[in-house]
Amino acid sequence: MDIEVDDLSRPDIVSLIREHLRSAAQHSPPESIHALDLDGLRDPAITFWSARQDGELMGCCALKELSKTHGEIKSMRTAAAHQRKGVASRLLEHILEEAVRRGYERVSLETGSMEAFAPARELYRRFGFEPCPPFAQYFKDPYSVCMTKVLR
Repeated sequence: MDIEVDDLSRPDIVSLIREHLRSAAQHSPPESIHALDLDGLRDPAITFWSARQDGELMGCCALKELSKTHGEIKSMRTAAAHQRKGVASRLLEHILEEAVRRGYERVSLETGSMEAFAPARELYRRFGFEPCPPFAQYFKDPYSVCMTKVLR
């Protein structure tokens, strides 16, 4: 699997981000959806990657710089055809390696509290993320779970 910075212009990545947003809307009330659209992912503070094998899109992820010591994971998504193949784990490893390279002291994320998000929460737990209070622009919300991992 090759993980590379992506400019969000290819049709398959546009489709995967739209699927990500539809899924968020299906499982969360509008005021609790924090997934970014394509324009939001083009923020200069965000680095966006796609994972491909032989040119086929397997998944994507992004890392937003909140400060020089704190990053936020955004838009982790595995393409439906590649679920349960270790794509999300490899993407998460990539993000954490990049966060360490950048000198971040911690990485945080927000995900849903509903059952549909249980696999994501379990993945993050396996990688050492722990529940934390809301950070950055987030607020206490019964539909959200914030998690963080101290890197050093």
